Amino acid sequence: MSEYRSRTEKRRARETARKGNKNTKKRRKKKSGALKKSLVSALIVMLVAIIGGTATAVAMISNAPPIDADELVFAEGSTIYDQDDNEIFRLQGTENRTYRDISEMPEHMKDAFIAVEDYRFYDHMGIDVRRIGGAITSNITQGFGSEGASTITQQLVKQAFLSTDQTIERKVQEQWLSVRMEQQYSKDEILEMYLNINYFDESAWGVGEAAIRYFNKDDLSELTVADSAALAAIPRRPSYYNPESNPENAEERRNLVISLMEEQELITGDEAAEARAVDIEDQLDYTPAEDEGMYESFVDQVMNEVENIEGIESADLYAAGFDIYTTLDPDAQAYAEDVIQTDDYIAQYPDNEDFQVGFTLLDTETGALRAMVGNRQETDEQRGWNHASTGGGQPGSTIKPILDYGPAIDYQQWSTGEPLVDEPHSYTDVDETEVTNYGGGYSGEVTMREALVRSLNIPAVKAIQEVGTDDAQAFAEGLGLDLGDEIYESYALGGTEEGVPSLDMAGAYAAFGNDGVYNEPHAVRKIEFRDGREIEFSPESERAMNDYTAYMISDMLKGVVSDSSGTGQRANIEGLPLAGKTGTSNFDKDQRANVPEGAVPDVWFNGYTTDYTAAVWTGHSNRGDGYLAAGEEQQIARDIFRIIMSNVHEGEDTADFSQPNSVCESEMEEGSGQLPSDFTPSNEITTELFICGNEPQETSDTYEVDASISELDATYDEEDEEIVVSWDFPEDEADDVTFSVSHDPGDGMSEVADSDEQEYVLSEPESGEHSFEVVATQDGNSIDSAETSVDVPDGVEDDEDDPDEDEEGRTEDEDDEEDDEEEEEEEEGDGDEDEDEDDDEDNENDEEDDEDDEDDDDDDDDDEEN
Repeated sequence: MSEYRSRTEKRRARETARKGNKNTKKRRKKKSGALKKSLVSALIVMLVAIIGGTATAVAMISNAPPIDADELVFAEGSTIYDQDDNEIFRLQGTENRTYRDISEMPEHMKDAFIAVEDYRFYDHMGIDVRRIGGAITSNITQGFGSEGASTITQQLVKQAFLSTDQTIERKVQEQWLSVRMEQQYSKDEILEMYLNINYFDESAWGVGEAAIRYFNKDDLSELTVADSAALAAIPRRPSYYNPESNPENAEERRNLVISLMEEQELITGDEAAEARAVDIEDQLDYTPAEDEGMYESFVDQVMNEVENIEGIESADLYAAGFDIYTTLDPDAQAYAEDVIQTDDYIAQYPDNEDFQVGFTLLDTETGALRAMVGNRQETDEQRGWNHASTGGGQPGSTIKPILDYGPAIDYQQWSTGEPLVDEPHSYTDVDETEVTNYGGGYSGEVTMREALVRSLNIPAVKAIQEVGTDDAQAFAEGLGLDLGDEIYESYALGGTEEGVPSLDMAGAYAAFGNDGVYNEPHAVRKIEFRDGREIEFSPESERAMNDYTAYMISDMLKGVVSDSSGTGQRANIEGLPLAGKTGTSNFDKDQRANVPEGAVPDVWFNGYTTDYTAAVWTGHSNRGDGYLAAGEEQQIARDIFRIIMSNVHEGEDTADFSQPNSVCESEMEEGSGQLPSDFTPSNEITTELFICGNEPQETSDTYEVDASISELDATYDEEDEEIVVSWDFPEDEADDVTFSVSHDPGDGMSEVADSDEQEYVLSEPESGEHSFEVVATQDGNSIDSAETSVDVPDGVEDDEDDPDEDEEGRTEDEDDEEDDEEEEEEEEGDGDEDEDEDDDEDNENDEEDDEDDEDDDDDDDDDEEN
């Protein structure tokens, strides 16, 4: 194969060969005149478009900012503001930066960045036309902005001088300034500035600081090929490719950079294989920044949200001069940090540096993040591991309102008094695995309310089995929880495959306190750019459940903290309308052998008012690094919740949860269903909540009197012109029983009498059908009811022989006169009788008493949740 001294010589040789080939070919026939005219017209159109486009481009370029050498080195960082627009933090691009000269950088480090970002860097003049062609094709087929073609020079220009919006004007300015940059600076100068301006996460700007942060190497010549490739992998998405917090993602992209270096013959195959063989976690020697960040967990969440905004890159946070307006309550944040990161409020923190806390505080109505603490210890770094937003453990029983009882109310129309039998039970898996309560006992028939308050496991599993895992998963997803592609019945007790962050749990619980409306938790309200543009952030509210579901769950969860048998009494705040739920995960059989009896890996408490929602996870950095011993250590989550929520509600007039019109109340008797032989029901009358229209129909065996109305009869007496309604009721059961009589003459039933007599007389009824209903009641509660009816005929016809004279020889006028006198007497008698009946009715009403509910203390020693 011929050798060429330069690319130019090689290109000329190819062109000469093509000319020779053309001379050997036959000349093609000339095109028709019509085709020529078409080509001419097309060329004219193209020329006009080019002229017009050029004019537009000139106008855009005239608005481009000047190239300022100072901004090429020290770009402006973002400023963060709290909920009241007060500045709280500044992300300065000049902080934590060790500026390095190009001569200090090894060739393989420079090659790593060139390979992945701009492999024709030394061949173009600021813009890469070939890459632009590919990007144009992508943008036409997939939409503008779908793929970029930015060179290293363009990236430098954008970070230093331009906004981040993906508009044609900004791209034209970017390309123009890039060409100007190439005219004013050498390639090595441009590369040096680029490698010093980039952000590498963990408060590190520039390759010098990044080498110290991740590999503890101040001398850049000590960086290996693997080190250089790992650094080159980060700037595209700093938090995602952070080798400290996301080693798997970082190693995958590092190996991609190594492969590109090998493909472009910047390193040999042996060097590439050796670099890929290095485990990235063994490669790291992480060294935190010396200066600690302010409100680090909250700021970390702000940066995560901004990085996920389309059109904004991570490096823009430290170079584009954003003003970021957040939802932070600085007083709540500072207080939460004191409670969690010191021993001044809680004395029983474990003496284990791996013990961690993930705390999230939201505005219940809007989902706005007010405070976040993701570490028990104060750290000396930003963008460290945040146990509130990305950590956490299995949710335990805090998942029960979300996967079990919430869906049961929403999809199955359950009431809070739904009877559930706590008895030996199994999952419907192949092995029919047995479900057990904490402690192994059973409580017989309980209501859904009692099962949730006491956190019994078997009723919860029965609930998800009734609902179905598909509907349960859909309900959870509507509350912002991603529990994987498929969930199982064991998830009913919080046995998820992955842990759940407290941020997500707080968002889900806030929807229960917000009438069933879900708002995605968010920390950013607004972003303002240097050019005056603004982006408002207001997550769309979504109805996640019916309002009756939210209220009924909240009403039951109030009992978790206030009821004598509730598992969350330690978290209660006197005088505050508060709902909440405890949660505890368990070690498996093998792990339990290595921990003390009663020890657990995770303990939660999630709760809310109409103002604030808080979720607290307590555990360890990694499952198995430690345990929470039985007793006081397992109360830490409740204590954190109570202390911080007491503080943020101080001086506030917090409203109770508002009962919607869709919820009705009805009295029920406990312990009326199927029970184990050794279980004694309380037989208390309690008030439970129902979806209106689904209230229970009361029956005769609901109350103390076990009797019914019999021989109900209604007859019409023609002589006395009255209807007599009579019935029988057992005399030995008739004490304190009253009878309500309702009458329907054809236009609707209405009550006409209420007394302890077993008879009712209706005088002078009109002709036609008359219906009657008799209801036996005791203390206002229905015992039994019965209905009957009777026909009243039309008046009797007179003899045809003498229309003016009756059988006794009296004329019609004489009869009328006598009838008038009798009616007058009857009306006087009826009036006295009505007065007597009214007096009797008033006395009966005055004597009615309401029964008081008594608390059932027999459940105090029952099992806690699993």
